[in-house]
Amino acid sequence: MNKRERTFFGHPWGLATLFGTEMWERFSWYGLRAILALFLAASPAMGGLGMSQQTAQAVVGVYGALIYLVALPGGWVADRILGPRRSVFWGGFIIMCGHISMAIPVSGSFFIWLGLSTIIVGTGLLKPNISVMVGKLYSEEDDARRDSGFSLFYLGINLGAFFAPLVVGTLAAGNRWHLGFGAAAVGMALGLLQYVLGRKNLRGVGDKPGEPLTPEERRRVSRLVSIIVLAVVIAMAAWVATGTFTLDAFTVVVTVVILAVPVAYFGYIMIGEHGLTEDERTHMKAYIWLFIAAAIFWMIYDLAPSKLLFFAENNTTLELFGIPIQASATQSFNPLFIMIFVPFFAALWLKLGNRVSTSQKFGFALLMVGLSFIVMAVAALLAESGKVSVWWLVLVYLIQVFGELSLSPVGLSVTTKLAPHAFKGQMLGVWFIAVSVGDAVGGQTGRLNEIMSDPAYFLVLAAIAIVAGIALFIFTRKLRAMMREHPTPAGPPIR
Repeated sequence: MNKRERTFFGHPWGLATLFGTEMWERFSWYGLRAILALFLAASPAMGGLGMSQQTAQAVVGVYGALIYLVALPGGWVADRILGPRRSVFWGGFIIMCGHISMAIPVSGSFFIWLGLSTIIVGTGLLKPNISVMVGKLYSEEDDARRDSGFSLFYLGINLGAFFAPLVVGTLAAGNRWHLGFGAAAVGMALGLLQYVLGRKNLRGVGDKPGEPLTPEERRRVSRLVSIIVLAVVIAMAAWVATGTFTLDAFTVVVTVVILAVPVAYFGYIMIGEHGLTEDERTHMKAYIWLFIAAAIFWMIYDLAPSKLLFFAENNTTLELFGIPIQASATQSFNPLFIMIFVPFFAALWLKLGNRVSTSQKFGFALLMVGLSFIVMAVAALLAESGKVSVWWLVLVYLIQVFGELSLSPVGLSVTTKLAPHAFKGQMLGVWFIAVSVGDAVGGQTGRLNEIMSDPAYFLVLAAIAIVAGIALFIFTRKLRAMMREHPTPAGPPIR
């Protein structure tokens, strides 16, 4: 890099453009997420859609699941058709339109469903491709600066995630839901504006697709997409015509489809003829167990914007240090703790090296998220006699963040490490499917409240996570051998 060139904390100035775009996109995403479940469950008299909490939890779960699932086709569109730069622009524009749709202050749910669907499509285009562009700002040999650049980028994500619930939640208070949705639209508009103004700083990064479709491939893809869309429309129309369509049934069907995706994909990898070596097949067998563990983790962790948000609204005294807060503000605890503890965990994993295996880190994450729900069970039990302090949720999110920082970055790393050569470019998308599966299944767990109390509900999910975590510790030696992970024989003592 030219020493006279303007930099962003020592990085290419294009990182500032992408940092700001992602920060505002995450502001819009986390702002909506912080009030969505409350809006869905609020009565029509309060401006909401009047769903039960169980249905609202299922809808939020499926919405989050689809957001992560569409990252796969979104990455493909960038690679083969639009290129990352245009994919990010059009993704941001579509997201903004989705929030605007939700901000229209009319009764009924049409513009809400239109907005949510549009946001899903736009996020699929933006989310995976903006990360690709960050990586392309650096040369292949510049690993250290690239890692540092992604750390700054990660900071932008959490800044947006921290401020969004505070701003959007405050504006939406008093049943001003559409004002909150409008704030999310403004956030995405600001991100889009600075992305367009900062285009010159990207210096052509992501301008072209990596492997553009040939004219014949375009025709085949157009036919296939048309057939799929037509089939889905016909199937939905037929379902509605039978009179059996309900929102609850729809979320169950979508959850089943999402569960089928990784089953089909792993089956395709393991059974198909792809020239996999014996080591690659063994690696994939180990990875499947890690994938299941990650899905269990996200099943509980991503109940924050639904089950835990309802608990904050209905069962806690919403006050911190004597200052009243909105229930949505509890969604800011998580990104705050992440920003505080990321440096600590980064240094910890560097110091531990290979002496702690991937399966042990995943096991620890599951134990943490399980412990957090034991705490929730205690809080829920106390709440049966009256509202409890919101500090219970502060403790829950603190424990959960310890788990996330043990699993999320480690999962991305191990995915690239264990991916077969023939599937290197696709496996990061597969990692996000674990989040999708967890979100979808987590949304459905709300139905357990029809047969059990809140304390029992939290304990059941805690038990699932803890059993899974213990299993990973028990089979650490086996998984380590399958992954070809070996402990470092020498190194500084752990203090």
